[in-house]
Amino acid sequence: MTIYEAAHVVRSKNSGPFAVTLDILFDRSEEYFRLKNSGMITPEFVAGLYRISPEDITDFAWFDAGLGVKITYLRKVASGTVGDRDVYGAQQHAPLLMLEMPE
Repeated sequence: MTIYEAAHVVRSKNSGPFAVTLDILFDRSEEYFRLKNSGMITPEFVAGLYRISPEDITDFAWFDAGLGVKITYLRKVASGTVGDRDVYGAQQHAPLLMLEMPE
């Protein structure tokens, strides 16, 4: 089962002009805690997946009450400037979708 299949919402969005936020939200606690407790999703893992430095991840938080994880990282270029290919940050969640859920 992939994260796309297990999660209720996988999305990305701008977190201001200089950062992007990734959200993985579940509607079932079993899948949420399976991912969280596996240790698979870490700042270092996300940095490797997105080919950025771990220092570029400014926020990383699991929210048990909301069954989700929120990850914010710095953009390589500011939103809307020359070289920006996703002004809204709305397509940046794609690398997360096909990751296999831990067993």
